[in-house]
Amino acid sequence: MESEAFEDIQKGADPLRTAKDLAAGAAGGMAQVLLDIVKVRLQTTTQYSGAQECAAKILKHEGASAFYKGTLTPLIGIGACVSVQFGAFHQARRKLEELNKKKYADVSLSYGQYFMAGSFAGVTNSVLSGPIEHVRIRLQAQPHGAGRLYSGPIDCVKKLSAHQGALRGLYRGQAVTILREAQAYGAWFMAFEYMMNKDAQRNKIKREDMSAAKVAAYGGLAGEVLWLSSYPFDVIKSKMQTDGFGENQKFSSMRDCFKKTYAIEGVLGFWKGIGPTLMRAMPVSAGTFVTVELAMKALG
Repeated sequence: MESEAFEDIQKGADPLRTAKDLAAGAAGGMAQVLLDIVKVRLQTTTQYSGAQECAAKILKHEGASAFYKGTLTPLIGIGACVSVQFGAFHQARRKLEELNKKKYADVSLSYGQYFMAGSFAGVTNSVLSGPIEHVRIRLQAQPHGAGRLYSGPIDCVKKLSAHQGALRGLYRGQAVTILREAQAYGAWFMAFEYMMNKDAQRNKIKREDMSAAKVAAYGGLAGEVLWLSSYPFDVIKSKMQTDGFGENQKFSSMRDCFKKTYAIEGVLGFWKGIGPTLMRAMPVSAGTFVTVELAMKALG
């Protein structure tokens, strides 16, 4: 196992290896979009009693196409986001393996180090995910019909930039986005690596020989870990990214948003919409990891 890992370190110095990681990540990115509108509506409004009522009312009043609201932006950017996540994770992993080799003569990463590598990937990804998700959430949360605020993603970008400038407008809620991404992807990668490594050790097989079914199962469970470990940050992010501007702004900061959410909604306010999120997380995360693993094998 050590010689294989050290060989991977040597490959890590090759820009082609990084390019393959990025390409594999991009291939795994396109599954992560649908039904997100239900989560966002539950997080940012109080007009629905639960996910079933929310979905039914969206379908009744806005039509089936409403479930695709705001999906153009993430569909364009999701491949780039997942590409960055996996590329940054594997780059950080290789750097940590190099440090371990020098210090301990053993390249094996601890699970704390896997979490660090995943957190690095999340923080790196937040540069893209912050504005992409902000635009998506604005489009998903806006009123239907004549009350629409934005005609589409480009119009949304223009109007957000006009309020506070391109940086402050588009990157509203970036502090909590960074916290969410660091926690979420640290837990995501750590959980997946733990389950894959334990299975490989238990069955005395190589990671690359793991069946697609097992990769999917562990990837799906890792998706549940991702959201359970980071969901309150996601709720605050959604609230801040649907907040008004000027005199209509309700939250002055991330801390203020946490305080007001707790004061008005209690602890359960940080978990609104978790049901549909977990239902969506398992197949999406499973599909992402399977696609990435297959792409990495194909790319060599």
